[in-house]
Amino acid sequence: MRQYIAAAALMLAASLASANDGSAAITNTNTNTNTNNTDQQDELVSVDIKTSAGDIRLQLNRSKAPITVDNFLTYVSADHYDGTIFHRVIKDFMIQGGGYTEKMKKKVTLPGIKNEADNGLLNQRGTVAMARTAVVDSATSQFFINVKDNQFLNHGVRDFGYAVFGTVTSGMEVVDAIAATATGARDRPLENIVITDVIVVEE
Repeated sequence: MRQYIAAAALMLAASLASANDGSAAITNTNTNTNTNNTDQQDELVSVDIKTSAGDIRLQLNRSKAPITVDNFLTYVSADHYDGTIFHRVIKDFMIQGGGYTEKMKKKVTLPGIKNEADNGLLNQRGTVAMARTAVVDSATSQFFINVKDNQFLNHGVRDFGYAVFGTVTSGMEVVDAIAATATGARDRPLENIVITDVIVVEE
């Protein structure tokens, strides 16, 4: 799997270079109430999402969502998220980002991945999940952070569901602030909220 990450990162970096960025949900006052079970033996990876609104730390569960986590880390390794925005923000629902530049230009991505929504992790407040189209296995780089429990997004409730692959461990107040921002057409914030960097945290 590690070899896949390295190869995929190289593929994505090459695609980004040829396309010139083309198209294709702080002090810790975390009020995360999610009760997803994390087993002691689970392999966890922490990442910091640095944004123009503040920093958000995620703990990714590679044991329960290996494909999804490795896919996300592939984009992190390729600096794909740098300069993208939270382009869809819905109060009392979620914040979504990772796919568009400040000028709403869609970024090049790798093919969609297998949907791991049946991994037992639930779309609860403070969890991060993959965005997708109506096609079950269509998630690429876009993700969202739930700002409330969204049971209807879970596996088997309406459809196959949306794959949760991690949890906010710090910076939930930043997520809440982004969720409360003023928005315009298509739920886009009136002022860009930019992801400046995403880095893996060595713990």
